[in-house]
Amino acid sequence: MLKTGIVYGVAAFCEIAGCFAFWMWLRLDKSALWIAPGLVSLAVFAWALTLIDTAAAGRAYAAYGGVYICASLLWLWLIERHPPDRWDLSGAAVALLGAAIIIFGPRTA
Repeated sequence: MLKTGIVYGVAAFCEIAGCFAFWMWLRLDKSALWIAPGLVSLAVFAWALTLIDTAAAGRAYAAYGGVYICASLLWLWLIERHPPDRWDLSGAAVALLGAAIIIFGPRTA
């Protein structure tokens, strides 16, 4: 369970950082050199998701969605300096509960 949380955390950070690199370039008029670390970060994100212990990729991706929502709100708060409001936090809690049910729910096959 700890490994799963760490892997999802690494994946979320890498995906958000990779996407933010493109945001910097395309939305904030920063140098196109931001593309290189963005691509590396997105490749690490994709690799990290392969480390999730599940037989089906779709299940790993679905559960990751809840983690991504929470990590995005943390990014919003810590990097972009916009604190999440109660609706952000409520939605994140629901998404994280859904992710936990998907990844840790008992399987028959």
